[in-house]
Amino acid sequence: MWAFFQNLLDTSLFAPHGICLLWEPGLIWLHVGSDVLTALAYFSIPVVLTIFVMRRRDVEFGWIFWAFAIFIMACGLTHVLSIITLWVPIYGIQGIVKAITAVASVITAAILWPLLPRLLAIPSPAQLHEAQLALVEEGRYRREAEDMLRQSQKMEAIGHLTGGVAHDFNNLLTIIIGNLEIAERTVNNWTDGSQARLRRVIASAAGGAQRAIVLTQRLLAFARRQPLDPKPINVNQLLQGMSDFFQRTLSENIELEIVGGAGLWQVEVDPGQMEAGILNLVVNARDAMADRGSLTIETSNAFIDEAYAQQHADLPVGQYVQIAVSDTGPGMPKEVQERAFDPFFTTKEPGLGTGLGLSQVYGFVKQSGGHVKIYSEAGLGTTIKIYLPRSRKTAEAAIETDSVVIGGSGHETIMVVEDDPDVRAYLVETLEGLDYRIRFAPNADQALSDFERDPSPIDLLLTDVVMPGMNGRQFAGEMQKRQPGLRVLFMTGYSRNAIVHNGRLDAGVSLLQKPIPQATLAAKIREMLDKK
Repeated sequence: MWAFFQNLLDTSLFAPHGICLLWEPGLIWLHVGSDVLTALAYFSIPVVLTIFVMRRRDVEFGWIFWAFAIFIMACGLTHVLSIITLWVPIYGIQGIVKAITAVASVITAAILWPLLPRLLAIPSPAQLHEAQLALVEEGRYRREAEDMLRQSQKMEAIGHLTGGVAHDFNNLLTIIIGNLEIAERTVNNWTDGSQARLRRVIASAAGGAQRAIVLTQRLLAFARRQPLDPKPINVNQLLQGMSDFFQRTLSENIELEIVGGAGLWQVEVDPGQMEAGILNLVVNARDAMADRGSLTIETSNAFIDEAYAQQHADLPVGQYVQIAVSDTGPGMPKEVQERAFDPFFTTKEPGLGTGLGLSQVYGFVKQSGGHVKIYSEAGLGTTIKIYLPRSRKTAEAAIETDSVVIGGSGHETIMVVEDDPDVRAYLVETLEGLDYRIRFAPNADQALSDFERDPSPIDLLLTDVVMPGMNGRQFAGEMQKRQPGLRVLFMTGYSRNAIVHNGRLDAGVSLLQKPIPQATLAAKIREMLDKK
């Protein structure tokens, strides 16, 4: 074997290939140039394949590229040896390299043929393009189906909502209209007992109207359209102040425990809505426990981290005050939890609940920039946790006054601007009865014209917010240009965006929410006029 390789590598018996070309320069350089270019091309191909495979490790059959690269390298080497043999007769080495190239060629071919069906199964660019178009079309159909489903669900929710509103309002209107008709008959057929009967039916009608007020406020709260007047408060102090009321709301067989967290942060919320929300949770817990069990209201400081915030898109990372209301009732199954915040959804018997309690809590918390979550298991009770953003402001202390003067002094002038004639008549008659001098107009343009004709000073402007033409905010600005320092009290049934932004009253704005009882109207006006 060794002798064979010695003879194979022996060059003394052979002449260089250039002799065969008679050392013709043209032929010599033609062969050299061709082999150089071919070799360079062959050597560059493995470099390209290597870069491609290294950067695209996801490519199927990547090892074939390595086998092909070795084969191409061997081919390039044969062309290099063809140049050398023009001057040096190393035909043995050239033969060995050609043999290695042949083996690499055969192996590569043997590998490729069995892989051919699998390679043909790989989608072509045209097939991939068709598949992409099909996916786009399928995505379009899916989006259309999702839109149709959302629209169907929205219409179902609207139908449920309007049905609930119609049902409750029809009941309330029946109470109001029925009692007013009784009052009218009583006046027409006056007897000795008519006065007591008249008081009773008027009180019943007023009660129905008050329930309608609560209903609209809860609907606005759920829709996050309730104008909030947030103030910095300490939740522990608020709960302690309501503890006696909570205890009266619960039965004697329900144990109440309020656990206030130490060093509790302040929150900035509407105190009235906060109290209403907590009371709704207490009432729901009482009804769930069937007048027997324990109710715990616990407060603590909490931090919402990135992981929890990512699960709730509308909840930013940060510091919060947590209020947890826990009961020992039967708990909620999952399907009830998913609908618990829907308006008019209730599991109570007919007539025992409106289905708006948790809706009010949800709307108030969301409008206040917070988060609410239900934790419940059947048979293990329910915990509802409210998270309200921490406020750096100091809680306001309650201002006590020795006495409150409801009526006017007889010389204070109020301008009333309200487009609804019945509401305007009610306001004018009520304020005149409280001994105020009244100027009134149906809209802003008329009021400005009247003031131009008679620019006598006005002590207070009482104006509706939503009116035809110029809205109340714009009108108040015009009046304050004409009488700087004029006090303004707005009133509205639904404020849109004139004086409420992000669910909160603009700074320095005073607002009365319609409908406005006489006592509320008188007290607020007195407060505005006495403000220094």
